[in-house]
Amino acid sequence: MAITARSGGDTSGKNRQNAWNFNEKAYMSATATLFTPPLRGATAHLADELQAGRVYRREDLARLSNAVDRHLRELVSTGVLKKLAQGLYYAPKQSNFGPLPPTDEQVVRVFLRDKDFLVFSPSSYNTVGLGTTQLYNSTLVYNHKRHGVFKLGNRQFDFRVKPRFPKKLTPEFLYVDLLNNLGELAEDHDAVLSQARNKLMSFNQPRLQAALGNYGNMAT
Repeated sequence: MAITARSGGDTSGKNRQNAWNFNEKAYMSATATLFTPPLRGATAHLADELQAGRVYRREDLARLSNAVDRHLRELVSTGVLKKLAQGLYYAPKQSNFGPLPPTDEQVVRVFLRDKDFLVFSPSSYNTVGLGTTQLYNSTLVYNHKRHGVFKLGNRQFDFRVKPRFPKKLTPEFLYVDLLNNLGELAEDHDAVLSQARNKLMSFNQPRLQAALGNYGNMAT
């Protein structure tokens, strides 16, 4: 799947509109909480077992409920839980501005049922110094289990199965991965390749050689 760049331009008006929308949503969320009827019985008991800030699978909660689907509907309708995807829920932490979303790592860890993955934005390639400038809305997830684009909450995650990837981003990995994915990026490919040749010796050479061996493909 191609990695789509985010459009640029004057964002001041958009920022004001986003701030207005955010404050409006926070107000509506607070108002809804004031007029939400209290939970009772088994639903209230399940709500008491939830930890704010945690992502849950349906099967996690089924162990605590004898009518889990009905209880989940009630918890979602009252805002105690937020539905991220089919069978995936989040118990939001509250702030002065309304409920906080989960981190990407929290969502991906529960979705994959695995801790071995790497989450990052293609915008991170801009830190390598090869002349890339585009900003991207997509979020890449390198992992060993799932492949495809999945919408989780209000975010889209591009899951890609990889045999190897580092535990955290490094300049050498980003250099190699940028070149691996250059064909998908909205960049001047010839200019990036020219910069890649010019910058080659500025990287830590043992680490770069290791990154090429571990993560490179035919493009690199």
